[in-house]
Amino acid sequence: MTWSDLTIPDSSDGTGEELFALADAIAVVIGGSVAIEDLDTRVLAYSTVPGGRIDELRRQGILGRRVPDQPGPQGEGQVRQYREVLAATGVVRLPALADSELPRAAVAIRAGDLPLGTIWAIEDHNPLDAAGEHALLDGARTAALHMLRRRGAAALELHSRDQALRAALDGAAPPQETAYRLGLPAGTPVLLIGFAPAGAPPEVQALLTRLGGDLGRHWSAVRPSAAVATAPGAVYALLPGEDPESGRRLAAQALAAVARPRTQPLRAALSESATGLSELAELRAEVDDVLRVTARDPEAPAVAALADVHARVLLTHLADELTRRPRLRHPGIEAMLEHDRTHHTHYAASVSAWLDAVGNISEAASRLTIHQNTLKYRLRRSRELFGLDLDDPDTRLSSWFQLRIGAGKAGRSQS
Repeated sequence: MTWSDLTIPDSSDGTGEELFALADAIAVVIGGSVAIEDLDTRVLAYSTVPGGRIDELRRQGILGRRVPDQPGPQGEGQVRQYREVLAATGVVRLPALADSELPRAAVAIRAGDLPLGTIWAIEDHNPLDAAGEHALLDGARTAALHMLRRRGAAALELHSRDQALRAALDGAAPPQETAYRLGLPAGTPVLLIGFAPAGAPPEVQALLTRLGGDLGRHWSAVRPSAAVATAPGAVYALLPGEDPESGRRLAAQALAAVARPRTQPLRAALSESATGLSELAELRAEVDDVLRVTARDPEAPAVAALADVHARVLLTHLADELTRRPRLRHPGIEAMLEHDRTHHTHYAASVSAWLDAVGNISEAASRLTIHQNTLKYRLRRSRELFGLDLDDPDTRLSSWFQLRIGAGKAGRSQS
């Protein structure tokens, strides 16, 4: 079987065939095989001219329709090469990164200042000459026209749905208008899923922009009725006609589809199902609450609903309320925390451990690695010094909340 037998143009408007023909035309001039890629390193087209040598990396890219990420230092070199090509205005000559690879010449595909992809030519037995460089540069300009045409109608539709959903999420459009723009019949059940990178990387907005593009393409392929919008803190996908169970499965599939090696891990949060778009603000608040908890925790599940992290979401809201209204804090707890800070004592850690152990002295002392009598003494002194009536269940509950939310978290690790 020849490589031409594997040619699978990926566009019904003829653009795919044109890119394959363009790759062949460049390869004839250069004398080496050529591949045309988009910004996500997907192989859009490749040359099928007989006799063109390829290496294992090119073979994997053709068969998988995407250039595979390389491990270790070779992968770091791969990333540097892509950055170099996209930053250059002309042809870049690149050495092989491994013994099994062949050297390459590459050029960026641009429409003005907008990068669209890259063209990679394997240098066969003869180095690239001036005619070959001209062929690559001319090919990049021609590829830009085809790629713009290829993405035009689909990109316009995705952008229109993005704008409609974003306006609805921000409360700037009434439900009836949003339903009309998204083509949703009245009473259609909807589910909202939010996606965000874990942690708080400095380049979070750039990550969200790229994630929004990846998710837009993913959902347009697997659920054309879905709408995707990129907001400052997350990317949201509105799924009509899905229940929470199917939504969880689809969210996991989406994460697997857009995850990238060596990049920030992602989290997905899904809402309850609602009838129509009138509850969209509540659905977004629910999703944001879940992401606020899971995106900060490296041990959190990749996909979660409110029921999965309800207690932590509730504690987060209690922390917000104590921040807004500091007078609600128990004065005895505040005095105890200040005493620990200034006198290097461990009353807060001791009370917190005892409350966590539901009053079990032996278990709490074991957690703190202290003697039981030492813990009993600290509990007694906390009553005397700070007026904490730990025999009262309401006081125990409010004290536990405040210690759990605030400095007590750090104090529990002290002995």
